[in-house]
Amino acid sequence: MIILLPVYQPGHGLVTTVTALRDAAPGAHLVVVDDGSGPASAQVLRDAEDLGCTVLRHEANRGKGVALKTGFRHVATAHPGQAVVCADPDGQHRVADILRVAEHVEVSGRMVLGVRRFEGRVPLRSRFGNAVTRLLFRAATGRPVLDTQTGLRGYPAGLLDWLCRVPGERFEYEMTVLLRAAREGLPIEQTVIATTYLGDNGSSHFSSLKDSARVYRPLLRYALAPSTRSRG
Repeated sequence: MIILLPVYQPGHGLVTTVTALRDAAPGAHLVVVDDGSGPASAQVLRDAEDLGCTVLRHEANRGKGVALKTGFRHVATAHPGQAVVCADPDGQHRVADILRVAEHVEVSGRMVLGVRRFEGRVPLRSRFGNAVTRLLFRAATGRPVLDTQTGLRGYPAGLLDWLCRVPGERFEYEMTVLLRAAREGLPIEQTVIATTYLGDNGSSHFSSLKDSARVYRPLLRYALAPSTRSRG
């Protein structure tokens, strides 16, 4: 099992997550992609390496989509035939949920999303944003995806080359992956995970206006081209 952790300016939460994953799944390979964090994060990344992580580095910030593709290419070369689970290592994803998604993708051999139900104490902007995006995605694709913005996703080895060809450099990449999967009739499975927001989601690098525009742009383009919709 490969667990891919894209990071930008990570705090000590990265070390906490890596340690917990090591304890819970000692046989897992952990790959951290540092997306140009700079000197302030150097010690945290060295600590991750000391814990056995492979750390790949971008000299400058290039976006989450690029970081994920860097990780996929590395896994395809260094660990051929292995499924990949992508997670955000800032405490938003519980180790038990990461491992649940990993088990699901290994058993099913399909793309698996760890989906939140947005219950309990959830920031209003997150609850509202997900509800709108979920409705738009279903209207455009016919697919009932509960959480289109989840960063906890599992991919079988056979999809890694395909994932590297999906366009997108920043947060829009993950939406484009779902849209391409819908258009090409690829199955998307879902498993419910905990809804966790730490400090009103203050650790997120997602910019409400700029990055929301990036996410909605491919969705709106898809919605305006009904001939591309999947029949599945």
